Amino acid sequence: MPKAEQLQLGGPAPGRYEAILPENLARAVTQTLKDWRKAKKVAGLWAGDARLWTGADEAEWLGWLSIVDKQLAEASRFAQIAADARSARFTHVLLLGMGGSSLCPEVLSHTFGHAPNCPKLIVLDSTDPAQVKSVEGQLDLNRTLFIVSSKSGTTVEADCLRRYFFARASDVAGAAKAPQQFAAITDPGSPLDTAARINGFRRAFYGARNIGGRFSALSDFGMVPAALIGVDVPKLLSRASAMARTCKRLAPERNPGAALGAILGAAHNLGMNKLTLVISPGIQRLGAWLEQLLAESTGKDGKAIIPIEREELQEPDNYGPDRLFVYIRLASAPDAAQDAAVTKLEEAGHPVVRIHVPDIYGLGAEFFRWEFATAVAGAVIGINPFNQPDVESSKAAARKFTARFEETGQLPADTPLLEEAGLKLFAPQWYASTLARAQHAPKSLDAWLRAHFAQLCTGDYFALLAFIQMTDQAEALLQQMRLAVLKSKRVATSIGFGPRYLHSTGQAHKGGPNTGLFLMITCDDALDLPVPGRKYSFGILKAAQACGDFEVLAARNRRILRVHLPAEVQPALVRLRDTVLTALS
Repeated sequence: MPKAEQLQLGGPAPGRYEAILPENLARAVTQTLKDWRKAKKVAGLWAGDARLWTGADEAEWLGWLSIVDKQLAEASRFAQIAADARSARFTHVLLLGMGGSSLCPEVLSHTFGHAPNCPKLIVLDSTDPAQVKSVEGQLDLNRTLFIVSSKSGTTVEADCLRRYFFARASDVAGAAKAPQQFAAITDPGSPLDTAARINGFRRAFYGARNIGGRFSALSDFGMVPAALIGVDVPKLLSRASAMARTCKRLAPERNPGAALGAILGAAHNLGMNKLTLVISPGIQRLGAWLEQLLAESTGKDGKAIIPIEREELQEPDNYGPDRLFVYIRLASAPDAAQDAAVTKLEEAGHPVVRIHVPDIYGLGAEFFRWEFATAVAGAVIGINPFNQPDVESSKAAARKFTARFEETGQLPADTPLLEEAGLKLFAPQWYASTLARAQHAPKSLDAWLRAHFAQLCTGDYFALLAFIQMTDQAEALLQQMRLAVLKSKRVATSIGFGPRYLHSTGQAHKGGPNTGLFLMITCDDALDLPVPGRKYSFGILKAAQACGDFEVLAARNRRILRVHLPAEVQPALVRLRDTVLTALS
């Protein structure tokens, strides 16, 4: 490993952190910060100078810079929102959303739980019918507040979930009462805003048109759910405000957002683009929010910071030179094993950034710090961090498949390369030919997977894309697969459940460099659920989304295999896990 250098960056609290970086990265970061100081780029960012990025429409998407002050000026309304939920005696809040509309509420729910006499928050961001039914089974439909959250108001997942639960609430509570159990979070004038008025929703809360979904944590998309579960929202916002003030300092090396962004951008430009997140258990769900923020913001034009989230830490020699580690440590509840593992990484010469979070309310500061750092990193990399040009491609492909189903009553049928023990294997024709040549026409699932994994090269990453129900058991099996790939091939690994990853890492998969190796997992559904007002069901929608993403990845020459499981998913997933382990042995 190259010689390491320790940098003290970001000034005093809030925002203190240290970075131990290889000499070449330390030099690049120092030069980047000098450039930002000389050109007064921090001031330019706050002034909305689009020339920092690509000179396109970046200035139209900077509302997140000022949203904290606006929220604090009206902070008393959050207590009123919480009081209204308590007076209505709601036991649960079910948030129906996707991506930027759902990930911050999920972080807050898992971190804070819910205060006494406040409802419990559950986030549903899936079209898997088993997932939908499982969540429904946790609710008293008479005493649940349903929040439909979508910036555009057209997100297909949120719309279908709204239709389903509005019908179920009407069945149970009655058509007159059900609308008062629904609220919307959306942009003013969106189709969801119109639907909320027409259907007589209890409330509508509004985002800002100049804040993109993944930058909306400190807007109503994050703060209204926080208020409902009893989080002290003014305290959370005050932490964010302190961070924002610090990030306005014009000396970039003293700026906790600018300095972090310089590290992320410089590391990417030197090939250290696998940002491996190590996060204290008490705030561990922050990782999924960061995953979307970073992957969707930077994964375009053949470039990407690839966030690696919830990958079990290994011995230092398991990692290649493409890694940058960021340890987000909760000082009020640190994890001794993580402390020891990160120290080992530092001693071995891996680049490590340590960020200190004093307590769980420090999440407010982290939301702002990372938004600012992502904007800075985008400028250093040379991309527009506020658009997502490749997310729409999979949406369009999925719409094509659902439209075909509505016309013909069926999705297009593909012929599998192989069917073995109930598992069916699919690949794009060009890639199947590549693997067949490599393995002399493999005849078993093990052989196909062995040929697939053999394609991994230094600097690649491996991604599991699972269109199945998100359960602890399923995730444990997927984690075992990714860990086996990491140990065998020493490449970065990730797991994404569909369709939620389509609004997150999906942008980097398609718009970033062609260094991903993908294993998609789909399944038959043991049960299905109708989508009221649509000719397709949740199962058909999920299948269309998987087919759409597979088609787009294949068209972009991404190396992808799809394994289709029967309706008894768990035992089939065990068989797949065993086969993966054999193929890697």
